[in-house]
Amino acid sequence: MGCGSEKAAQGEPLELSVSAAASMTDAMKEVGTLYEEEHPQVHVVYNFGSSGALQQAIENGGTADIFVSAAQKQMDVMEEKGMLAAGKRVDLLKNDIVLIEAADSQLTLADFGSVLDPAVQHIALGEPKGVPVGQYSEEIFRALGILDQVKARAVYGSDVRQVLAWVETGNADCGVVYATDAALSDKVRVVTAAPADTHRPIIYPAAVLRDAPHAEEAAAFLTFLQSDKAQAVFVKYGFQAP
Repeated sequence: MGCGSEKAAQGEPLELSVSAAASMTDAMKEVGTLYEEEHPQVHVVYNFGSSGALQQAIENGGTADIFVSAAQKQMDVMEEKGMLAAGKRVDLLKNDIVLIEAADSQLTLADFGSVLDPAVQHIALGEPKGVPVGQYSEEIFRALGILDQVKARAVYGSDVRQVLAWVETGNADCGVVYATDAALSDKVRVVTAAPADTHRPIIYPAAVLRDAPHAEEAAAFLTFLQSDKAQAVFVKYGFQAP
């Protein structure tokens, strides 16, 4: 029995550390509450942020039991570096990319190409180096042949929630976020979803880390994330099964 399991058996609280993409904040908190109800000796603690920032934090020695990324890229790098527990990586969820504008916007955007409308001064995007939604956004605009023009008007957020907030407050005329983020806000409206052939499938992988302080409990939580009970919560927030 691992150290974490011994503590749980003795009635001492065990903190299971989950680093997860910012777009999962609301859904993951609800799933964690369900897990804690079934496992009262486990307290799930979260670190939410851009997948790239979370990856760097873990690589630089940050403690985590589980990592959930909004793209395969970050997880692939960590797997190549031998940082994942063997056989403990799964494709957890799918998502969609959408173009949004403020709910009270006077713009007449119709598709991703219409972000080049002269009335659009600021397009909110995730910072492409470390924010998966920004990487997907660049793929979409590159496929449409307008990436350079979009970059000239882009403002870059540190994670998808910042992109959403900028559009909500009018600090950006439009933005590109996940469908799940857009669904959380009544201050924005979805213009359109990105054509499927303009970007890679949006898969959220999850994995137990090789150096997880609570490996047994992390594996159990990863199994719970794939359960019907947890998946029903994710679906409620707009995610899809992989």
